[in-house]
Amino acid sequence: MGGSFIDQIAHEFERPFQNPVLVFAVILFIILLSPIVLRKLKIPGIIGLIISGVIIGPHGINWLEKNSAVTLFSTIGLLYIMFIAGLELDLKEFQRNKNRSLVFGFLTFIIPLTIGFPVCYYLLNYDFTASLLISSMFSTHTMVSYPIVSKFGISKNEAVAITVGGTILTDTAVLILLAIIMSSNGGGLNLSFWVQLIASLAVFSAIMFWVIPKITAWFFQKLESEKTSHYIFVLSVVFFAAFLAELAGIEPIIGAFVAGLSLNKLIPYSSTLMNRIEFIGQSIFIPFFLISVGMLVDIKVLLNGPSAVIIAVTLSVVALIGKWMASSATASLFRYSADQRKLIFGLSSSHAAATLAVILVGFQAGIIDENALNGTILLILVTCLVATIVTENAAKRIITSEKEEPVIEYPVHNSEHIMIPIANMDNMETLLEFAVFVKNKKSINPITILSVVPNDEEAEKNLVKAKKNLQPLVKMASANETKVKITATIDHNIAGGIIRASREEMTDTIMIGWPRKTGLIERFIETKTASIISRTSKAVYICHFAQPLINHSKIAVVCPPLAELEPGFEIWLPKINALSRELSLNVFCYCNPVTNTAIHDLFRQRKQKCGFIFSEEYDLEDLDLLQKYVGNDDMLFYVAARRTSVSYDNCMENIQEKLEKQFPGNSKIIIYPRVHHIDSKFSEYGDINAEPLSQGFERVQKIGRDLGNLLKREHKG
Repeated sequence: MGGSFIDQIAHEFERPFQNPVLVFAVILFIILLSPIVLRKLKIPGIIGLIISGVIIGPHGINWLEKNSAVTLFSTIGLLYIMFIAGLELDLKEFQRNKNRSLVFGFLTFIIPLTIGFPVCYYLLNYDFTASLLISSMFSTHTMVSYPIVSKFGISKNEAVAITVGGTILTDTAVLILLAIIMSSNGGGLNLSFWVQLIASLAVFSAIMFWVIPKITAWFFQKLESEKTSHYIFVLSVVFFAAFLAELAGIEPIIGAFVAGLSLNKLIPYSSTLMNRIEFIGQSIFIPFFLISVGMLVDIKVLLNGPSAVIIAVTLSVVALIGKWMASSATASLFRYSADQRKLIFGLSSSHAAATLAVILVGFQAGIIDENALNGTILLILVTCLVATIVTENAAKRIITSEKEEPVIEYPVHNSEHIMIPIANMDNMETLLEFAVFVKNKKSINPITILSVVPNDEEAEKNLVKAKKNLQPLVKMASANETKVKITATIDHNIAGGIIRASREEMTDTIMIGWPRKTGLIERFIETKTASIISRTSKAVYICHFAQPLINHSKIAVVCPPLAELEPGFEIWLPKINALSRELSLNVFCYCNPVTNTAIHDLFRQRKQKCGFIFSEEYDLEDLDLLQKYVGNDDMLFYVAARRTSVSYDNCMENIQEKLEKQFPGNSKIIIYPRVHHIDSKFSEYGDINAEPLSQGFERVQKIGRDLGNLLKREHKG
């Protein structure tokens, strides 16, 4: 009995392990421990995973073999890397730098190919077809080190944008070249081949860039509360895209990248869904892929004789030199820094997926021999190790240099504290999402969510109830790793409670929902919103969202003359820019030439590119003229000002009602930028002040002027 039990245990541990539970447990332990152990030796975690794959793989101690389960998970990991690369790509930056991506894609394709062909043909003595196939492999690269860039938060750097764009171009070119070589080798390179390839690529592009975004937007809108379904849907799109790409005659990794591009605008970078996609990918699927890359490496091939060593070393050296020359040429052309050049090289020098696809197809077709196959496997290990070290080093240096750059910004910006008073829970999720997107990522302060309870006999009971009602928002915020603080207070007056709480919490921005329409009596007694604006110097955002944030077409900003002289100018402008990057939306700015220049100057000071589009015509009072520039699906920002502010204009009175009338279906945000101080002459009288009376006199004067103009026209007629 005892013997059979021991035999059963011994059988479970026979190499390679066959028990799927044990296999999964071993891989999880490797994913957990190898980065921790190698971090002590200053070795990047990605290298640890690849080396672990070498050790436990069939060519090492043979704990694991490349079975169907490992292959499936590693394929998912590879598709995940390409999908995240497409998803995190700053489309606005990519659009601005598409020509640079084309140049880099061409250089990183042609330089390695040009260097590699004569080396393979004359030095290694391969025939023409084999030399062309092997040298085309030098042009490919898999962004194995991309997770490092993502981890350091520099995925939106321009060098990363052009590398990602160049990757897809060079890999597509190589894989099409592979199809041509294979068709030529089989004698099938004819007109029908080209017609089929072009037609299938056209159908694939139409489905991915036209059909999929529409279906995804509809799905997200109809099942807005089903967050788990969103993730499953996205995963389904990735694999469907990979399958479609295969049907179209290109590699699945191209399909995964295109899936990322097609969903880019629908999944903002700071959203809960993006957090889940990255978390699961970085935790499970991508490490699986890196381990599987290591499992391919057979160190023993170096013992097969000098020819195997010569081929392996030659292929590795040529591959690295070709990519270094392409990176250096690109950096020189576009005047990138040395760190950006290293970053481009690090991201583009690792060979794995497409390289393996090219070589395996060539080997199975008998075009190349076993030495070239084994040499390529070692090339994968060497280039992945070099790429990982270079990328991590460059990323650290770029982060350090960015921190050392003197940036002119308002002092409170890095310690920003946003408060959201709750009046209506229905639209709260979108308002909180908006706050997350525009909040300074460097700020350590949480977003404070406030509920003001009337001071009556039920106050204590309502206080407990209010805090309980706000708890779901904490759960929502924690899903995308946003710190949220829930607070409730008792006050006779809601506006007074909000202002008092904002002082106690030392917040500098208050975001409130769009107030309801006021009655006749309320027009002469200051409304809650007007009271908050007039009695605090903090920035106030009045928000109405007609649809989910991801459904908007562009951002339109109405900016008054002299807005650049306000102390809050340097705060709200970067927020709008941050929101445009999160949602991949263009920004249209309706302002005069002086403000236009000031906006460009601010971006120049921050060493950023101003991608805004500016209006040629401008009249702040003429909302009809503004309507020419604002579409039904645009998000409209109106930068207003308090009466004591230098940029105040009479046309800002009742701006809420004017915008409701002129742009009823648009999402609208009115911004009252922060000011240095408030002259609160009437603050001791609570909610009653003389401001509405003066507004009333102004209305009477305006009506008189309008009637006068009307009578003049009739008299002339």
